[in-house]
Amino acid sequence: MSRPAIWPSCPAVRRGNYNQKDLKHLLNGQKRMNEPRPHRAAVVSAEGAPLAFRRLRLRPPRADEVRVRLAACGICHTDLSCCAGAAAGSILGHEGAGIVEQIGSAVRSVQPGDAVVLSYQSCGRCPACLRQNPAHCEHFWRLNFAFQRLDGSSGYPAPLHGHFFGQSSFASHSLANERNLVKVPKELPLPVLAPLGCGLQTGAGTVINTLDVQAGQSLLIVGVGTVGMAALMAARIRRAAPIIALDIHPQRLRLASELGATAALHGEDPQLERQLRRLAPQLDHAVETSGDARLDRLARALLRPGGGMARLAGGPAMKLSHDRRVLSVIQGDAVPQRFIPWMIARWQDGQFPFDRLIRFYPFQDINRALAEAQAGLAIKAVLRWD
Repeated sequence: MSRPAIWPSCPAVRRGNYNQKDLKHLLNGQKRMNEPRPHRAAVVSAEGAPLAFRRLRLRPPRADEVRVRLAACGICHTDLSCCAGAAAGSILGHEGAGIVEQIGSAVRSVQPGDAVVLSYQSCGRCPACLRQNPAHCEHFWRLNFAFQRLDGSSGYPAPLHGHFFGQSSFASHSLANERNLVKVPKELPLPVLAPLGCGLQTGAGTVINTLDVQAGQSLLIVGVGTVGMAALMAARIRRAAPIIALDIHPQRLRLASELGATAALHGEDPQLERQLRRLAPQLDHAVETSGDARLDRLARALLRPGGGMARLAGGPAMKLSHDRRVLSVIQGDAVPQRFIPWMIARWQDGQFPFDRLIRFYPFQDINRALAEAQAGLAIKAVLRWD
């Protein structure tokens, strides 16, 4: 099939992971970004109820803020968790990508018309931020989960509650902070890049930044959804061996094998511990993404003296005997403005084929996308403005 001029260096496109219909849709969608579009958002209506579409009104950006016209937004497990507990009127979504429409007076890193990927928010002033460790910003939880600015104000008139992860991207437009934004090349497909802002960054960053996995070291990945698959692909880049993937979904285990897992094991296999001890009798590293207490205990028990496990599904950090460490990791300890371009470069050279995880949905089908993501039918659901 003929290839468009866009993304000429991307092996994922050359391999044919997108069919003609997908490519045409992505290209046309990006061309239509300047067309008039109604301002609306998918908001929490009531506990357990489907998200409802509401008219979206945004106040003008403050000095350090940017209004972004969204092209797409990934669905992350955190969105699924928060749907049940967020207040009515809350706008979730934190893996947005789009085009800058308006900037505040102090914004310098982007201009109107720039293509951007949105990630988490940090304050930029606390000791952690000044040490270039924004994932450990002392205001992280208020900036990303309080549905308001740090000073308690809101750019979203009542009854809407925005500022989720500083972006609230289940919407046509986002009011984001400059620190949320990562400028990306305009010729790249924004719907594909959208999920880089959280889940993929968390998984890959944990392997590269937190655990610093080295060539020849063994790695167990418990749960190969988006985060686990990203960890797997990053481990392959680092030439870890063996890389062991653990999950209960056969289709995910098959994909894990295709993406570079040395072994892909079912988490409910009665011989699981025996198989793991045979494959990695002295386990160097583990990444736990499932939140399953039994598998968490098993991974800890397999660690060699001095080994480390990263918990990405919650749970406390701890130090075990023989200098073994359990780390509670946030956002893969990544600085988005550095790490997202690194992931894009690895995708372009074929080493980080995260596009294989994506299933696209029209924005109006958001409730179906959420349900299929919750059921494990889509590894990485991405909403797209068509």
